[in-house]
Amino acid sequence: MPERYRKQLVRMISQHAHSEIVGMLPEGNWITRAPSLKRKVGLLAKVQDEAGHGLYLYAAAETLGVDRQELVDALLSGAAKYSSIFNYPTLSWADIGAIGWLVDGAAIINQTTLAKTSYGPYARAMLRICGEENFHKRQGFEILATLSAGTPEQHAMAQDAVDRWWWPTLMMFGPPDEESPNTAELMRWNVKPKPNDELRSRFIDLAVPQAQAMGLTLPDPELRFDEESGHWRTGGIDWEEFRRVIRGGGPMNRERLAARRRAHEEGRWVRQAAEAYAAKRAAAKAPR
Repeated sequence: MPERYRKQLVRMISQHAHSEIVGMLPEGNWITRAPSLKRKVGLLAKVQDEAGHGLYLYAAAETLGVDRQELVDALLSGAAKYSSIFNYPTLSWADIGAIGWLVDGAAIINQTTLAKTSYGPYARAMLRICGEENFHKRQGFEILATLSAGTPEQHAMAQDAVDRWWWPTLMMFGPPDEESPNTAELMRWNVKPKPNDELRSRFIDLAVPQAQAMGLTLPDPELRFDEESGHWRTGGIDWEEFRRVIRGGGPMNRERLAARRRAHEEGRWVRQAAEAYAAKRAAAKAPR
């Protein structure tokens, strides 16, 4: 394969893997504070799924000849990027619903197209990931719908979460097509079948009626339905905020990386024990 094709795939798949792993942090923070056993079990299952997604994706990246530890080291050093959305705080239980409905809903829009990407190992990983992400979106929708139909305080909590997560979710699809440095090349190779703006528009068209069904409003006074195109149109997105978060200036950038570094260090003994056990088994099976 062309070296440029390989490098773009390594960048894209590893960034996706990092996002799954870092994405466990804002939700894992709420496992012990979930409002019921049902919610706790559901959130545990979701966080476990995301760890699995990271594993699938790191394995897919390894088929391109890159070492997994090299990818992890790049994340821990701050050299590698992950989705900007995970640098925002989860302030209430409703945020868990907003992440499921909005963030995972946006991920599904992007990932279903990646299931048709030109690189087989990445496409095959997407098949299982998309199935699980659909569960995550339904879980988030159900949490928000329940809160919205509850007490006035619960409804206000749900609305506040949507207000804070709406715009960062729209930024997840990446910058406008004319400002995206990689989109044209990725589409030429069919690594990325759809451009950023088309995916973002598809998400908005789905999200607006879902918000209306829950009795929630989206924080955009300029939101309107364009009869001519048949699509919902939003106001301007603050791309300067997007660039600031990508550069490390988000509300939780430092905390997220510090948490990953701490987890990596605290898990060192587990990796060492697994390696020692594998070496012991290999030695036992070796011919004498």
